[in-house]
Amino acid sequence: MRVDVISIFPEYFAPLDVSLIGKARERGILDVHLHQLRDWAHDVHRTVDDTPYGGGPGMVMKPDPWGEAIDAVLDADPTTRPRIIVPTPSGVPFTQRLAMEYAAEPWLLFTPARYEGIDSRVMAEYGSRTRVDEVSVGDYVLAGGEVAVLVMVEAVGRLLPGVLGNARSAVDDSFAPGAMENLLEGPVYTKPPEWRGHEVPEVLLSGHHGRIARWRRDEALRRTAKNRGELLAALDPESLDKHDRKLLAELDLPADSASGDG
Repeated sequence: MRVDVISIFPEYFAPLDVSLIGKARERGILDVHLHQLRDWAHDVHRTVDDTPYGGGPGMVMKPDPWGEAIDAVLDADPTTRPRIIVPTPSGVPFTQRLAMEYAAEPWLLFTPARYEGIDSRVMAEYGSRTRVDEVSVGDYVLAGGEVAVLVMVEAVGRLLPGVLGNARSAVDDSFAPGAMENLLEGPVYTKPPEWRGHEVPEVLLSGHHGRIARWRRDEALRRTAKNRGELLAALDPESLDKHDRKLLAELDLPADSASGDG
């Protein structure tokens, strides 16, 4: 996969040289290109922002530097087009399902903004040529979109074939589509079996795969109910067995809450 990032702070992306993503880059699985937006600003101060039309606080990023920068990136391969991703608090939520969708793309172009964002004509211009997604990593505001790009590149990059040592890890993630979809992952443990008076749950030492699977699902239901109760409403009621329904009842969460009726 090729990933391009246009930013006024390309140095922000040094973390992409380390850990799993760094190894993926070394092995050629992930091809990351960083671009300094100011290279396409032609005044002496390399200005990329100006006051907003209509008034209001803050500054807006100018369309000219962005247009020239994006055109230059697109010219790198005239035979295809990247999917452009614009990090913004007003975008659609970034989810595991969307990360999996992006992982299937051959080319992604991220355009993290600063100030009050990018002149909206830029998205209108390129939305007529290629897919442009405005995406939010959460209901909060950051100083800039670079950290959101780091989040998304890591979430997407670890899903690429050959990046994780154990491909099963991605399948078992919280929010991964499948039997546990919309359930948070439960607690995890490793050696030693006892640490500072805290013992690993006996079932995990039993070697009984059926009991272990049941325990993990129960813990996933409990953690989801405690931390993200709204996710239970998105569960398919048909995916709940009798044991699930009994557990939800014990948690004062009737099984029909999973259908959105409760």
